This record gives sequence, structure tokens and C-alpha cells, in this order.
Amino acid sequence: MSTMESGSLTSKMTTLDRFLPIWIILAMLIGLGFGLIEGIQDIFNAVQFGSTSLPIAIGLLWMMYPVLAKVKYEELGKLKNEKKMFATSLFLNWIIGPLLMFLLAWLFLADEPAFRQGLITIGLARCIAMVLIWNMLAGGDNEDAAALVALNSVFQVFMYSIYAYFFLGIASEWFGGVSTSLDISIQEIAISVFIFLGIPLIAGIITRFVGIQRIGKDRYDNQFVKKLGPTALIGLLYTIIIMFAMQGRKIFELKWKLLQIIAPLILYFFLMFAISFLISWGLKFMYSKTVTLSFTAASNNFELAIAVAIGTFGIESDQALATVIGPLIEVPILLALVYVSLWLKKKMFKNEID
Repeated sequence: MSTMESGSLTSKMTTLDRFLPIWIILAMLIGLGFGLIEGIQDIFNAVQFGSTSLPIAIGLLWMMYPVLAKVKYEELGKLKNEKKMFATSLFLNWIIGPLLMFLLAWLFLADEPAFRQGLITIGLARCIAMVLIWNMLAGGDNEDAAALVALNSVFQVFMYSIYAYFFLGIASEWFGGVSTSLDISIQEIAISVFIFLGIPLIAGIITRFVGIQRIGKDRYDNQFVKKLGPTALIGLLYTIIIMFAMQGRKIFELKWKLLQIIAPLILYFFLMFAISFLISWGLKFMYSKTVTLSFTAASNNFELAIAVAIGTFGIESDQALATVIGPLIEVPILLALVYVSLWLKKKMFKNEID
């Protein structure tokens, strides 16, 4: 712990992860450039995969698959002896998180239903493998983090479509009546979740267990995954390029509206982390487990949010545009929260410091 705290935290991240916001901005700019080409939208829409164009579907599936092949599903068995942590994680991820984002989205975007729905979609997509980086940097329990990521990855296959239909449709109508009603069914959301989470999840599970059997766990985690993992970023950036190529003109029209989308996202990450940290600390968890619960609750699966928004609302929708802002904001905020965590450890967990 002491060496981690004294060293440069960013130096422990890969170049790809450290500069993710920059890569995303560059992908946006490249996409905007492609968007100026006459007829580019027709080219991307020429071949369809379900209700999604084939080029975008390939990107969505690929950005999910490497991440899910990295998840340590075998660690789920560890949670049998961690029932308190298991219950706390489910409470934070599936009660507090979605509700907090729902309220913030309505607070900041009551007059913008499409952008609001995009933010709610982010709030429903719970933590995924990138949280392991933040947890490691903050000195959390890596095995617990792996188990909780696996838990939430599997859990959201069954719960995401139900939650999405409730928060985007039923609960939103309580706040705004007819203007917020959703012209989609739970089946449409479920299909998007199955295609863009279920299929890569199944592929990821098969890849992991077959890979471990063939080459061993050590080689799989330290060699194969390290080569496969970074390709998820290629899928993400490819998807963003196509999105912005098809939405280029709309982006220029947003101007200050972007701040209205960014503000609730910033608040969400800070508030979700603070709430999770205080609840976990109040339940007498050690620092390593407290910080693990906090990061797995404050992080979001922005790949899934983008995929579901595109699959459900379309690549040219405002909902899809809002979801792509998520990773742009999440990466620098969660890196800042790593430093906050290490400071809190000194203040609130003095008895654990050597």
C-alpha cells in the first residue's frame, strides 16, 4: 500500500487507459470529419443487423467481448462467504445507483426527454472490468472486485431490460405524463440487451473457461487477456467515430446543451462514490472492502449503455449521443476519486495503516 500511495498513480495505468478521454475526443473529431462526406449515413445504414446497421453492430459487440472475456467469473464462488458484501453491492448497484441517476437526470434535463433517457440508460449499466483499474490504484481488494464485477455482469443480463422499461417508461411518466412516454416495449429493450450484452457475455464466459483449460489461468490472465483487452478500446473508438459521423451536424447545434448533460454526470460519480463509501464504512467494512464496494458502485458499464441506446433508440438518437459523453467524464472523475480514497484511508482508517 505504501509504495502505491507514494508512486505516481497514473504511471500504473496503461497509456490507452490513461489517455482515454483524449482518444475519445479524437474519435469524435474524426467522426465529425467523416460526417461531412455526402451520403455517409446511407453507406452505414446499407446493411442492417436487426434494427442496427451492421458496421455499428460489429463495433458494439467487439467493444463488449474483450471486457467480458476478462471478467473472473470463477470468483463468484467467493461471494458465498461474503454475504454481507454481496447484499451491500446489490443494494448500492441496483437500488441507490439507478435511483440517483434517475433523479439527477430529471433535475437537470426535465425539458430534454431524449438526453434524460440517455443518462438514465448510463445509470442502469453497472460496473464492468475497467473498475478493476481504479480499485487496484486505490488499494482495494482485487479478488472482491473481480467477484463483484462478475456478479453485476451476470445480474444485469436478467435485470437491465426490466429496469430500463421501468425507469424510462413507467417511473418517468409519474414525473412528466404523456410527454415522457416511451414508444418502445420491454421486448425491444430485452432484445438489445441480449444482443449487445448477452451474446458477448456468453462468448466471454466460453473464452475464459476454455482458455484457462487450454493454457492455464496464469497465462490466460497475464498474456492472453493483456493482448485481447486493449482491442475493446478500438471497438469503442470505432463505434464513436461512426456515431459522430452520423450525428455531426447535430453536435454543432448542441453548444451549451452539452454542459446540461455533463453536470449531472459529474455529480452522479461523486455522489455515488460518497454514498457508497459512507454506507460501507458505517457497516464496519475494512478499507480494502469499503473502497472496492465504492468503486464498483460508482463505476458504470458505458459500453453497455451506448450499445443499448443505439440498439433501442437508433445511432442518430439524442439518447445515444448522451451515453457517449459518459466515458469522457467518468475516466478523469474516477481517477480523481482514487486520490480521494487514499486520503480518506488516512483520515477514517487510521487503525489499518502500518
